[in-house]
Amino acid sequence: MDIEKLKKRKQELGYTMAQLSESSGVPLGTLQKIFTGETKQPRYETVQALERVLGSKEKPRTYLDFMSDIDTLMVSETAISYGKKRQGEYTLEDYYALPDDQRVELIDGIFYDMASPRAPHQFAVAEIHRQISTYIMENRRQCIPFVAPLDVQLDCDDKTMLQPDVGILCDRSRLRNGIIFGAPDFVVEVLSPSTRQKDQNVKLMKYMQAGVRECWIVDTDRRMVITYFFEESPCTVIYRFQDAIPVRIYDGNLEISLSGILPWLEEGEKNEQ
Repeated sequence: MDIEKLKKRKQELGYTMAQLSESSGVPLGTLQKIFTGETKQPRYETVQALERVLGSKEKPRTYLDFMSDIDTLMVSETAISYGKKRQGEYTLEDYYALPDDQRVELIDGIFYDMASPRAPHQFAVAEIHRQISTYIMENRRQCIPFVAPLDVQLDCDDKTMLQPDVGILCDRSRLRNGIIFGAPDFVVEVLSPSTRQKDQNVKLMKYMQAGVRECWIVDTDRRMVITYFFEESPCTVIYRFQDAIPVRIYDGNLEISLSGILPWLEEGEKNEQ
């Protein structure tokens, strides 16, 4: 498929540049150069990635499509029932009444089970938290790095309690009695098979609406990090694990690379074959 056909398919399917970048894994800057004609001959691998997305018969579902079919979401994302209430009716009282060994998240009155994370998830969480913590200890002592499980009462109401995989909180007054009340400045969600749709759609929208400044979605399968900086437009940039990924709440003075965990991921994949 040549560039003109790709442009036509992008228009037919109604993709924005940010959506196409997220779906294909092609960096936003690269897409802009291709579709404005600045790049005349894009790399073969780039064209293939675009063809995989734009060659499909229909566009992947948007957040609004996703939320319109919330019952399907509850089944596929392991939403759970507890007691006699229906999904959407649970509160923090129900959350605190759960057994200590039952780890869940509460989102708009809906309980979601949190399965035990696998090794790739934990490799990414540990490495990101390590690099953030080192930087903060050396440079930004007013901010607090944190890692799950730590309750975040995101909306400061009784219907939502989240546990981001990694985060940064700079307003220390929001840390009360071991719980964060309100939005952290920065959060990271590392995708797992059982939480992929919830993290990429429901939680991402909740973070944006609550005032989180920056959110990263880490995909260990695709070796990709999708970053959202809600204070700028376009807000989405996609990076590879080998890249030096700027933390934009720190104006890029902190850069994180996940290249160090690539050998561990590759070794684990070989052992599974």
